[in-house]
Amino acid sequence: MALPVLLAVTAGLAWLLAVAIGQVRTVDAARETARALARGDDEAAALAVGRRVAPEGVELVVRRDGDRVVVHASGRMDGPGGLFSVIPGARLDAEAVALAEGEGPPP
Repeated sequence: MALPVLLAVTAGLAWLLAVAIGQVRTVDAARETARALARGDDEAAALAVGRRVAPEGVELVVRRDGDRVVVHASGRMDGPGGLFSVIPGARLDAEAVALAEGEGPPP
């Protein structure tokens, strides 16, 4: 009886770890995209950088707010499926803001 419970707990912990890694990658994707845009990189190139870092299925949306660049990354991570199909998917969400370089007052 203990072995199936131990297996279920281990699978649940592995799923939580996968979700945590996915969230960290989503935050990194938003941050890298915002940083590239703030440096003055082309938007397509900056989005390509973010997509390389982001987990599969995460969308990046860019918005400019004055001298700030705001990047919102969001997506959904599917559940593990199989015997563990009762475990739901997870929503990944992050936002990064960067100040455009060269637009502020001189130091």
